[in-house]
Amino acid sequence: MWTSDKMDDQSEKTVIVTGANSGIGFGAAKELALAGAHVVFACRTESKARAAIDEIEELGEVSVEFIPLDLSRLRSVREFVDAFTQQHRKLDLLINNAGVMIPPYTKTADGFELQFGTNHLGHFALTGLLLDHLERAKAARVVSVSSVAHRVGRINFDDPNWNNRRYQAFPAYAQSKLANLLFTFELQRRLDATKASTIATAAHPGWSSTELLTNPLVKVAGKVLAQPPAAGAWPTLAAAVADSEGGDYWGPGGFLELKGSAKKVKARPHAHRTEDRVKLWELSEKLTGVSFLNV
Repeated sequence: MWTSDKMDDQSEKTVIVTGANSGIGFGAAKELALAGAHVVFACRTESKARAAIDEIEELGEVSVEFIPLDLSRLRSVREFVDAFTQQHRKLDLLINNAGVMIPPYTKTADGFELQFGTNHLGHFALTGLLLDHLERAKAARVVSVSSVAHRVGRINFDDPNWNNRRYQAFPAYAQSKLANLLFTFELQRRLDATKASTIATAAHPGWSSTELLTNPLVKVAGKVLAQPPAAGAWPTLAAAVADSEGGDYWGPGGFLELKGSAKKVKARPHAHRTEDRVKLWELSEKLTGVSFLNV
């Protein structure tokens, strides 16, 4: 079992956390910054990012910066990578954390269903465009934050963006969270094939009381059953810095993986299905125009 008090010194590391201004992303960014890492807040709203950075800076001397990133816009993803490249040569840790949960039917700027486009495709493109920076680090990691919702997720390869069927917000969310795991496991396979030192891991926070919980009934239940975002960040941090191998999946160690200290957990078998991993990778390359690790 792992908690953030077991984190080693992270000095000399450069870290990107998407969605670092709130919730689990903020919890992870804060702990990494206080442990000595240089943390890049990759966030859509500058005012929220600046407020979060101010809060962390009040806790001690830290090294943090803000670079705007809107994962729902592929142009923004490329602009973020260009801006990062101007200041940094290597990247030790990429935490693909940002996401949206159960919104009304919305399309991204590039025409993707919002949850699939933001939670998966935006992070897929970001990872591919940052791969050279990751490979310049000695032992870099890519951490993708999934959810227990992946257990009921299915990828509709004929209509991933819900263009030709009645939209259902939770199945769309579950699809995006399954995509996070399929991507992680396929990314690790391709990294292994190229003998890269970078590894890919994944995590899920269990039930954490964050801004993603917008439904009134869910918010009330969350006050009783959910753990605070700081604890919800433990699996993400474990996947990022604890003793781990490529393809490891971390989650809370308590009842039904809802809360508790982090431990290695198991994804559902369909998250490992080779055919689906490859099909999703190829579809993601086609939709984003970002191609990498073609082995």
